[in-house]
Amino acid sequence: MTSKKLTINNPTGIHARPATELVKLANRFSCNLQLINHSNGKVADPKSIFSLLSTAIKAGSSVELKAEGLDEAKAVEQIAEFIDSLEE
Repeated sequence: MTSKKLTINNPTGIHARPATELVKLANRFSCNLQLINHSNGKVADPKSIFSLLSTAIKAGSSVELKAEGLDEAKAVEQIAEFIDSLEE
């Protein structure tokens, strides 16, 4: 298992537009993924828009991305870069 802790710097958090792009990216990988919002304890499947939006990830939230499977390291690296680059 590979994991990485991140802070959401996007001033509007992960709302519909960035969530849609995140889901597209996450679905490129075969590994199992979880995005845990430490602010409220909710766990999302980043491959599902409904799951991702239900976690209410706001600006400043501390999250942890976890991956398990063949391409887990690449998935964590690319998804973490995407989340860190969000700006609106």
